[in-house]
Amino acid sequence: MLSGTPIATPTDTPSAFDGMLEEAGDIVFRADARGQIRFASRRATTLAGGAELAGRPLRALVCEPDHAILKTALAEAAAVHVARAEVRFRHGDGETPYDLRISSHAGELLVVGRDLTAQHATEARLRHMATHDALTGLPNRALLSDRIRMTIAQARRTGQGFAVATVGLDSFKKVNDGLGHPAGDAVLRMAATRLRKMLRDSDTLARVGGDEFVALLPGTFNEAQIRLVTGRLLAALQSPFDIDGQTVYVGASVGVSVYPQHAEDEIRLLALADTALSRAKETGKARCVVYNARHSSPTDHDISLEAAMFQAVREGEFVLYYQPIVDAGTREIEGFETLMRWKHPTLGMVPPARFIPLAETNGLINLLGAWALKAACVQLRQFEEAAKRPLYISVNISPRQFRNDKFLDVLDDAIAYSGLAGEQLVLEITEGTLMIDPVHAEAILGKMAERRARIAIDDFGTGYSSLAYLKNFPISVLKIDRAFIRDLPGSQKDGAICNAVLDLAKHLSLSVVAEGVETEEQLQYMRERGCRYVQGYLTGKPMAANVAVAALREHHYADVMRDQPQRATG
Repeated sequence: MLSGTPIATPTDTPSAFDGMLEEAGDIVFRADARGQIRFASRRATTLAGGAELAGRPLRALVCEPDHAILKTALAEAAAVHVARAEVRFRHGDGETPYDLRISSHAGELLVVGRDLTAQHATEARLRHMATHDALTGLPNRALLSDRIRMTIAQARRTGQGFAVATVGLDSFKKVNDGLGHPAGDAVLRMAATRLRKMLRDSDTLARVGGDEFVALLPGTFNEAQIRLVTGRLLAALQSPFDIDGQTVYVGASVGVSVYPQHAEDEIRLLALADTALSRAKETGKARCVVYNARHSSPTDHDISLEAAMFQAVREGEFVLYYQPIVDAGTREIEGFETLMRWKHPTLGMVPPARFIPLAETNGLINLLGAWALKAACVQLRQFEEAAKRPLYISVNISPRQFRNDKFLDVLDDAIAYSGLAGEQLVLEITEGTLMIDPVHAEAILGKMAERRARIAIDDFGTGYSSLAYLKNFPISVLKIDRAFIRDLPGSQKDGAICNAVLDLAKHLSLSVVAEGVETEEQLQYMRERGCRYVQGYLTGKPMAANVAVAALREHHYADVMRDQPQRATG
């Protein structure tokens, strides 16, 4: 029989239906209930190398390890009429995976198969792309993290440690900037090849971004082993690179962390290796530094704190405190500055100086800032109800918030939701924030002023010496930093600075708030020189909202009683 023609047995003659089956898929069989082939399409015949298939069992075409899969699929088809399985067929070119759809009707089986070779190859490429660096072909950070976690699990069983070494190229930026990105890419590919040759098959080398690589070194955990391996890595990158006939020198530094001495989790191990790498670059480059606790910076210690911040947002651990801003003459509360606090369940009150910079870095400040702005505006309503008079609320705006494209939407939402008049809201912004991009700042401040919100310059005098922005920006309030108040009235220099600010504000029709007033002498000094508003521990520490409400109610009650006519006694 010629290959590629329908096969018929003496008891089964070809039909028009069989002709239709020729076009139904990659391979088509008709078989009896026992799985014996009665008809095979041309594609199926070709698959079998042109051999006659009539009367042969389907299992004869399936690779032996998949016989059980086919048997189960035939049984399912007999029971429920339709089954599906993925098996490997025998083929002249080797094993080919096929997706089979088997259906039963009137005692017959119809088997339609589709070649999955191309699909499997595509899936394999996609898996590789998801776990490997496109430029160097090395594992990427995702695959590295997975292998570190696996190595941790193995180390816990065996009790044997391992090392994580971060390799950073020392002069890569010069090559990239001087010769262009194609040259930089060539250096990275060659560096990857050199580093890989220096490692064992059991080691993992990954590219984690930019000019950094990470080597996972199972079983390497003492000083001698680490120095031996990292010495080879450094030597591999000290040799020059030939880029299109031009010789360039790059060199490298290495930072190492060790499990379990330094950390017992993947994230911390990588972070400490990065810290050690930074130390290596700071102290001369072209060297290896093994992590030491002395290398830690405050940022290193805040890694776990940063993770806790995201949990704190979900658990509602952030709260707002309010510090009174009072009239320097009457000591009557005119408004409150809103201050964010973090009540950690075990650490207690986390200082803002620790978590605000972290929030600014990781982007949480936008979420926290939006919440604080709306909550403060709403809280002001309760403050006014307790005081029986208008007040204002002052809210700090971080640099990242100010640059956020959605900030004006957040501001509109807070004003609309609380129902405040715009002038009751003071937005405190530092000089440095405004001067990062003065053109952008002028545009945003103008739109804030359109909403009648007042702008205060926080920590005035500690930032930029140029005062041009006071003329160009719609500023309403200057807040004299506590650094100029602390040594008053004894400091002649601080007194001169405060006098200059007050005189400047007077001529520009700006209000002034003196921060950090802690003594009666400081209060008197500022009041005598025309500073109308003060804030500090003398006139009120930051307090929870309910405490502030109680203070306002008590003050209001005292005012009412003072104004009542005195009754005669006796």
